[in-house]
Amino acid sequence: MSGFRRGRRLGIDVGKARVGVATSDPDGLLATPVETVPRDDRSVARIVALADEYSVVELLVGLPMNLRGEDTASTQDAREFAAALAAASAFPVRLVDERLSTVSAHAALRSSGRSQRSSRSIVDQVAAVVLLQQALDVEKSTGRPPGTPVPQEPT
Repeated sequence: MSGFRRGRRLGIDVGKARVGVATSDPDGLLATPVETVPRDDRSVARIVALADEYSVVELLVGLPMNLRGEDTASTQDAREFAAALAAASAFPVRLVDERLSTVSAHAALRSSGRSQRSSRSIVDQVAAVVLLQQALDVEKSTGRPPGTPVPQEPT
């Protein structure tokens, strides 16, 4: 675990209708679901409040890329949401590759016996868990923070 920066993190899966939120323990061993936040004018404020509540060291926002590592229709939306989080809080924000996190979340829920319809309310949280766990694992294996930092510009 050399090079791992100790501290709790929030993983954020940005969607058009909902934002999944997950957190980690301070040692980065396990990501767990926190909440599904409705995507509206209060989303950023709610996530900043969760970051305060969990005393996190940073926010990791999933960046949806296609399998070739190129932007998708949702990539700009995630970048804008991450920039809004960075502007609204003092927390460092990083964009992390989240290829297949939602696909993995749906597969995990299906294998646990849940239908897609019954999983709708929690799939975003599970996707946030997947992307956060991947980011934690990357940092532990490389000793470097995952993804790229989002500049903090005051509002």
